Amino acid sequence: MSTRLFARALPSTSRALCLPHASTSSAVSRTSTSRIRLPLQPHSVLGVSVRYNSSVIDKARKEKILPEFSMAGKVCLVTGGARGLGNEFCRAFVQSGCTTLAIVDLKEDEASEAAQELIKHEMNAEDYNIIGIGCDVSSELSVQQAFRRVVDTYGRVDSVVASAGIVENYSAFDYPFDRIKRLYDINVHGAFFTAREAARHMIPMGGGSIVLVASMSANIVNIPQPQTPYNAAKAAVKHMAASLAVEWAKKGVRVNCLSPGYMLTKLTKTILAHDTELKKTWESLTPMGRMGNPEDLAGAIVFLASDASRFMTGSEIRVDGGYCII
Repeated sequence: MSTRLFARALPSTSRALCLPHASTSSAVSRTSTSRIRLPLQPHSVLGVSVRYNSSVIDKARKEKILPEFSMAGKVCLVTGGARGLGNEFCRAFVQSGCTTLAIVDLKEDEASEAAQELIKHEMNAEDYNIIGIGCDVSSELSVQQAFRRVVDTYGRVDSVVASAGIVENYSAFDYPFDRIKRLYDINVHGAFFTAREAARHMIPMGGGSIVLVASMSANIVNIPQPQTPYNAAKAAVKHMAASLAVEWAKKGVRVNCLSPGYMLTKLTKTILAHDTELKKTWESLTPMGRMGNPEDLAGAIVFLASDASRFMTGSEIRVDGGYCII
């Protein structure tokens, strides 16, 4: 296979990052601000009184869901949320009762479009307050501006997922330095900036949950594709989650790590359509004999972001079909 398999797809993957927006005055689109809100019900999250729609409560009661798994009443933020796994995480939160969400991505128009698409088929779309924000996670200032817009709009943030990232495939000898630096700026520094800014806003409010998205590549060496900087970056993210978890444990902020295996995102499907042998190789190396579907991560991300994991911090959940155990 070509050592530049994913590099050719980079323009698509890199858009799953975030770019600074010139003005903070557009945090909420006209369509979202003009919506009529239904009466809200009081609820306590981390000791702070919040309100959310009764229709969400009724739905959860009818479906007999363990209350701790509910995302109702929580303000969530997902970087890289316009597409791919990040978008699946947003969808999982909405399906678990979240009605207040910020989708953060490289291009604000794409983030806003994803926000509208997410609630388009919901029966009570007026219940949802979902916004799209442009941000470059490799820029600390851009991340700070994005969080400021979220807090100015919603008053706080409860659950944050650092999902923005890129992957490329070059042999170690051929990997251009500028691309290595870019990968680390996005995958490692971006995760750190996101987590740090989230904690700064969570601690005064009593705490919250941060999930850093790493990869099974943090634990194993992928074959046959060469991707040393990516693997090392994801190992850094995994250890970063553990280190921050210890640093902020007594301040009410939990930091955990979600490590997916090979997932059939739209981009991956496009790539594998031109390399069926690679797909067979990946499947043969996975004990379950298949690649994962993005929705296979829904349960894990909701568990880590919700109160269901309230005594869990510094841990990693691998969702890899068993890849790492052999």
